[in-house]
Amino acid sequence: MIAIASVVAAVVAAALFVPVANSAGAAPRAGKVEHHQPAPDFGPNVTIFDPSMTTSEIQAKFDKIWELQRDAEMGSDRYSLLFMPGEYGTDADPLQIAVGYYTEVAGLGASPDDVQINGKVEVFNRCFDAPDRPNYENPVNCFALNNFWRSISNLTINVNGAGQGGCEASANFWAVSQASSMRRVQVNGGNLSLMDYCSPPPQFASGGFIADSKAGVLINGSQQQWITRNSEVGEWTNAVWNQVFTGVVGAPGDAGYAGCAPPAPVQPSNADVCIPYTTLDTTPISREKPYLFVDDEGGYNVRVPSADVDTRGITWADGLTPGRTIPISDFFVADPSDSVKKINNQLARGKHLILTPGVYDVAKSISVKRPGTVVLGMGLATLHAIDGAIPLKTADKAGIIVAGVTIDAGEVESPALLQVGKKNGNNGRPNTDPDNPVTLSDVYFRVGGPYVGKTDIALEVNSDHVLIDHTWVWRADHGIEGFDATCDLDDPEDYENCEDEFGNPIGFLGDDIRWATNIGRNGAVINGDDVTATGLFVEHFQEYNTIWNGERGRVYLYQNELPYDPPTQADWTADDGTLGWAAYKIADDVEEHLLWGAGSYIFNRNNPAIVTENGYEVPDTPGVQLNRIMINNLSGPGVMNSIVNGCGPTIDGIPDEDPFPVGFGDPDFYEFPRYIVTYPSCPN
Repeated sequence: MIAIASVVAAVVAAALFVPVANSAGAAPRAGKVEHHQPAPDFGPNVTIFDPSMTTSEIQAKFDKIWELQRDAEMGSDRYSLLFMPGEYGTDADPLQIAVGYYTEVAGLGASPDDVQINGKVEVFNRCFDAPDRPNYENPVNCFALNNFWRSISNLTINVNGAGQGGCEASANFWAVSQASSMRRVQVNGGNLSLMDYCSPPPQFASGGFIADSKAGVLINGSQQQWITRNSEVGEWTNAVWNQVFTGVVGAPGDAGYAGCAPPAPVQPSNADVCIPYTTLDTTPISREKPYLFVDDEGGYNVRVPSADVDTRGITWADGLTPGRTIPISDFFVADPSDSVKKINNQLARGKHLILTPGVYDVAKSISVKRPGTVVLGMGLATLHAIDGAIPLKTADKAGIIVAGVTIDAGEVESPALLQVGKKNGNNGRPNTDPDNPVTLSDVYFRVGGPYVGKTDIALEVNSDHVLIDHTWVWRADHGIEGFDATCDLDDPEDYENCEDEFGNPIGFLGDDIRWATNIGRNGAVINGDDVTATGLFVEHFQEYNTIWNGERGRVYLYQNELPYDPPTQADWTADDGTLGWAAYKIADDVEEHLLWGAGSYIFNRNNPAIVTENGYEVPDTPGVQLNRIMINNLSGPGVMNSIVNGCGPTIDGIPDEDPFPVGFGDPDFYEFPRYIVTYPSCPN
């Protein structure tokens, strides 16, 4: 996602003046490891900190990795930075650390209380010097739109901004977008801001995920969409386009959503009229992500939370998160030099799998066949498809868990990147269990970006009873694939003359070549029944971004951008003549489906004349219910005729202003989103 979107200035301004929250008493006392045992060999990119280390020593290590990773959006290095139980930093000498690309920060306690960070753990806007780019007004532009691929988990932050500037000290900043998760985190003594309002504008942020966490004041600010699941919040300050809460104690009410839909005035012109929150009291089914921890004897283990239904609040309020503990000796700890054959042999012997940080070239599928197997990635470990392989396959077996893994397409087209079960693989005999679902947590997909990528489908789910708990399925809208140009892509006077080495037009940012080279037809195809997703982000695929063929699917927050790069309308027209493909397609024969809180956006920067017929296409049957869905035009180019099945208002793109070519310069203001509260129902 790189398109720039508007935020009502008053909303952002209000966010800056939220008073600092006070701690509700002293911070819980951290756990203590009585006996130290040698850590497993997690490789050179895993660092384990101990309370005996000085703050300056820890700070120096973090600063070094931050400098390496702060701009390494398409890099290949991966890092996992882990804290043994104990306390780090002091009131006078706080530990203030920044988290860059492909960096995991986590505590090794059994509970988030066991690791206490006195200071901050932050993500800031990424700043660009862009004096010649016409769509930015300032010489330096800072935003979080591309702040992907990082995580924080299983620790407590006692916010301390001592030594920082006045604005920087006002909150713990977590300014992220897709593929960035916050899990099992407690924030005491200060605000948690999901945008960085201290840097030069535009300061945009675009989506993220919080689960099993606890904080006081959360400043949403410019975050366009967000899902918070099974957490506790004191106050949530504002919404922008699409904010979803399931099982969150203290979540805001959502009655204001009705003011967003016709016959309301142009929305959201008044934040008191249109408040796009979607709030469900409980989460229908949930399972927290497995986490590494050290027990009182110093032994390393993985805690595997159990699945539960109709949940609310955090899992660790009354002690250890319910579930099972697996000792590290039951895992095969792999590194990128290990062959797939070796990994599969270990899995066949009954071992679980830890993927240490790095990029794994996979020319033959890693196959997870045993029920209850856990595959846990550290430091956003990445599987890269080679020679058209499907990098990861799981069998139709109950309780298989894949967590913390990124999967990349390669230059030879793959049929899929992750295949959960086989189509009709059990001859009608289900091996899955509704009480112990196959679970995907923080599993991300890329088609293009760091290198050329091709796949027919990214995520294919054939098993029944699967839980998808936060995924980003991304066909790249930008990257370093090596598209050559004979012009300056930042120069509006030269923009329409950009050609490749053979004299062919390449479009904005190489889009013509990207469309023909980075092949990704469908992002997610769900064939299994009773599949639930909490946080399903799917973007930029060349046909239907999501196809749902299974019965009784449930989705809580769906985030989509249609592709920016179709060169012509003919390229973006289905075989039956329909203009474009919907972001979300439910098969015509599906009888039951439930969708809560969905957004689809268009930004046809390569050809502003492109038209898309519908954001959503669904069967008209009483059992298929869409709740709180919206569409938006990000900054002008492109048209979407209706929200769902010909229902809902059109978004029609705002013409660009001279002297910029059509589709290049941003307008002075942005078209507002369009909403439907429920479907079937067509207010216009």
